Amino acid sequence: MKVHPFSDLDLDIARTRIVLSLLAMLSLYIDPTTAGGLFHLTFYVLATLLCHLTYSVGTYFLLESQIGKRWLPTATTLLDLFFAMAIAYLTEGQTGPSYVFFVFAIIAVGVRATLRAIVHITLLGVALYLVVISAHNRMSGAYVMRAVYLAIAGYLVGFFAQQRANYEARVRELEAQAERQSIARLLHDSYVQSLAGVNLRLESCRQLLRRGRPDDASQELKELQLGVKRQFDEVREYVRSLAGVDSNSTHEIADISADPEIRINGVFDGSSRLGERILQIMLEGLRNARKHARATLVRIDACEIAGRVLITIADDGVGFPPAADPPWTIASHVAETGGRLSFSESGPACLQIEIPKV
Repeated sequence: MKVHPFSDLDLDIARTRIVLSLLAMLSLYIDPTTAGGLFHLTFYVLATLLCHLTYSVGTYFLLESQIGKRWLPTATTLLDLFFAMAIAYLTEGQTGPSYVFFVFAIIAVGVRATLRAIVHITLLGVALYLVVISAHNRMSGAYVMRAVYLAIAGYLVGFFAQQRANYEARVRELEAQAERQSIARLLHDSYVQSLAGVNLRLESCRQLLRRGRPDDASQELKELQLGVKRQFDEVREYVRSLAGVDSNSTHEIADISADPEIRINGVFDGSSRLGERILQIMLEGLRNARKHARATLVRIDACEIAGRVLITIADDGVGFPPAADPPWTIASHVAETGGRLSFSESGPACLQIEIPKV
């Protein structure tokens, strides 16, 4: 089952599950037609409802603690169906609440999964409900129609969930298009014009040199260098803002003239795209060491272990400042490949990267 990324939505579902458990317990307690009669619950019904309440509260605290991000959504879906079936078996009657538990399981999937997953859960819920009423020998029209209505409810939830997903995708597409247009306008109105100005001033310098005025040409080049540096700083700041990186969280260039030695040891194979991505990471690591680390030696090692490429980039420089984030360009490359990145927080810089080959 494919679900959307773990988010606060799962906490909302967990809170709703707790409320459902409490309301079901109260409704069964005052329902005179099932689960033991008026103001009474049989032992097995009470035990099942308490187990459901414990499961609901436990799930909420697991989500609060950020535990089980990968497996918990799927596990809760299966447990919701299990408890719906158990409650249906113990309380099945004209006013039994099991139908609500089945609908809740479908809706909980519907707000965070694809239409295909919702259809699968709906069909599974219908099958489980039919098993329960068959075990109670109640395969009459009224009870079978409940299964039909459950299937209709699942389809409607899936339909609206798919429409919502399509709408969100369209909104993201429009937002991305608007952002691209904004970037294009900024580049055209600011940086492209600046480059045109640089070209004109370089032509002026060439004319000054041709006329035998090297001092004037040198002054013009000096002013041009300062202007280019300002534009470089602006472009760099703008690019970092697009990447969502705090410009104050990283240290500035220490020495652009540094030229440390480099030792590279790498043996791995894979696709050309994988090789290009790995070389980009190595190149960016070398650039960072040269610009920021004041290092004299940079060592890059790459090897292949168990279907993963392990990359180590280390230098003998000043290391990362306290509470620093990993280099965002390298981190973005690693994230796009589904890999992992760790780095030393004290002493000389050492990046350790794992990239899957698939």
